Amino acid sequence: MLCQGKRIAQPCHLRNPAPGLQAGALSRRGAPLRPIIAYSVTLMPMTDVPTLYEWAGGQDAIGRMIDRFYDRVERDDLLSPLFPGGVSATHREHVTAWWCEVFGGPAEYTERLGGYPAMLAKHRDLGITADQRFRFASLMSLAADDAGLPADPEFRAALVGYLEWGTRLALHNSQPGADLAQEAPVPHWGWGVAPPYQP
Repeated sequence: MLCQGKRIAQPCHLRNPAPGLQAGALSRRGAPLRPIIAYSVTLMPMTDVPTLYEWAGGQDAIGRMIDRFYDRVERDDLLSPLFPGGVSATHREHVTAWWCEVFGGPAEYTERLGGYPAMLAKHRDLGITADQRFRFASLMSLAADDAGLPADPEFRAALVGYLEWGTRLALHNSQPGADLAQEAPVPHWGWGVAPPYQP
């Protein structure tokens, strides 16, 4: 539905919440009644929606984010102990492959690096703390800025959504004696409720 020919969410018109509402009318509780603002949004057909991988800029962009993230981790007092001696180029490449696949790119992590069971094995018995989980998510969000990934709210909402979901799962899976799902596919993350705006 278009609003005066515009394809973005914006107020289309004001309408009264009840017939005959007069200016200055009060609710039953004595609060002033305000007009309701009606919104109209036009969404693109789902077949035209790019993957998060495509929108981010592909493997090069995601690789930059992962590198900037681990550069921050190596200087971080809370997270660097998880990587004694620093974060290797191989580790960075594997995590880049994971994120690319999760965001809709090539299935390299599944096909070449062992898929979900391999990622699970990397986190088993690490004993990640709640503070480390939060720091991980925070530094990755900053790394997305450092790497110049898209800053639109739709992409960043999807990115942070995955960070929250993934880090909470890693926190659980890292605890000694945790009840783990041994087999699962690599998750495929999408836009959720807010696909990107494209004029």
